[in-house]
Amino acid sequence: MHVADNLRDFRPTRQIMLPVRRSPDGKTGQAIEQVARGEAGYPARLLGLSDAPAVLWVRGRVPEDGARAVAMVGARAASGAGCARARAIATELASKGIVVISGGAFGIDAAAHEGALAAAAAPTFAVFGCGVDVTYPDRHGPLFARIAATGGLLSEYAPGTPPRAGQFPARNRIIAALGDAAIVVEAAQRSGALITAALARWLGRPVLAVPGSSGTDRLLQRGQAWPVTSAAEVEEVLAGRRPASSSEAEPPAGAIGLLLAALREGAATPALLSRRIGLPLPAVMAALVEAELDGWLCRIPGNQYEVIRRGC
Repeated sequence: MHVADNLRDFRPTRQIMLPVRRSPDGKTGQAIEQVARGEAGYPARLLGLSDAPAVLWVRGRVPEDGARAVAMVGARAASGAGCARARAIATELASKGIVVISGGAFGIDAAAHEGALAAAAAPTFAVFGCGVDVTYPDRHGPLFARIAATGGLLSEYAPGTPPRAGQFPARNRIIAALGDAAIVVEAAQRSGALITAALARWLGRPVLAVPGSSGTDRLLQRGQAWPVTSAAEVEEVLAGRRPASSSEAEPPAGAIGLLLAALREGAATPALLSRRIGLPLPAVMAALVEAELDGWLCRIPGNQYEVIRRGC
């Protein structure tokens, strides 16, 4: 399955022994483990990615394939109510043995990890956009230590790799792939959490959204997510009993509509799309960004775009 190569922000129940190489983390003294694609212990869920990481670096442990898991994402600058909702849902999910995957960022990510830890019943895992020995955000050192004590900190970036802007959207494909479903708790209309949701849909994972923010309401209005407000509803989805969703949105008009029509002929680069629809390349690039954020299409290897299948 092809997944966005420009989007580089589990199912465990017990710790597994891995054939790993260790290096010391001078900051915490905790071992950093390395597990390569093809080795025992490499998460099978990542193999559905066309650009699955060649190596995962781990502080803590690598989750096992087999237990239920959800990816929980949302705004960094989240409201108090949004963080409280994320914390409550994560606590209840973890209390039932469901693992919470997130990105360790401020806002919804941190609330999701904290809620899962409060249950003390299932591990939680944070996927980094930097090395696992790099504390970013720097205020999250204590949180990361608690996560690593029972779950794990994961990254495709080698120890010592500093945080860079492009690495955080890239890690979102890992967050999306490691869950049985993705939950967007709160988001703006141009939030990176919506890219995680689009990637989850691309991978065939159900996407859930908590109503009440501009980004999540847009997902629901477009029929790209199922509404949830509680952990019980999430469990219904994981069990295959999905709540009713809104009907799929009609394709948009304007430049995005032209792009979608052109992509019916197959995946294409921006330059080729510009020739197909007769719009200048800058206008095509702007429309591609908007369509990707709206969940209509996804970038794939070769700097090409194709339409995301509908109704996942």
